Amino acid sequence: MGFFSALQSSASALTAQRLRMDTISENIANANTTRTEEETPYQRKTVVFEARNGNIPFSNYLSEASQRIINNGGVRVAAIVEDQTPFKSVYDPGHPDADENGIVQMPNVDVVTEMVNMISATRAYEANVTAINTTKSMATKALEIGK
Repeated sequence: MGFFSALQSSASALTAQRLRMDTISENIANANTTRTEEETPYQRKTVVFEARNGNIPFSNYLSEASQRIINNGGVRVAAIVEDQTPFKSVYDPGHPDADENGIVQMPNVDVVTEMVNMISATRAYEANVTAINTTKSMATKALEIGK
């Protein structure tokens, strides 16, 4: 794997993790939103990653001929999907969105889970920054050898 393809791979991961952090932030910000434009509670969103060149079978990764394809890899966001877990039902008869029984449908967002996901995304982002810095350091050392 060359220096530039290593940088490209880590850069794509940085972009994907940034979008993941943005999506998690949106979930946390809407944890108490009981009515959206669709007249339903906010539905939690998750980011789905896939490898670039994800349509290549794993057996091809084992052959030397496919090394050129792998070197142009990385990660990309395949989709942002809505979590299909049911909404939380909370008894709050004073809420403006309560039904005739006083039940309010709350978003399916668990703030603790979102914070754990945010920590995971932050750590992955930091790991990719470290990989970029290490690649830059190796390139600098390689150039120093030529002096």
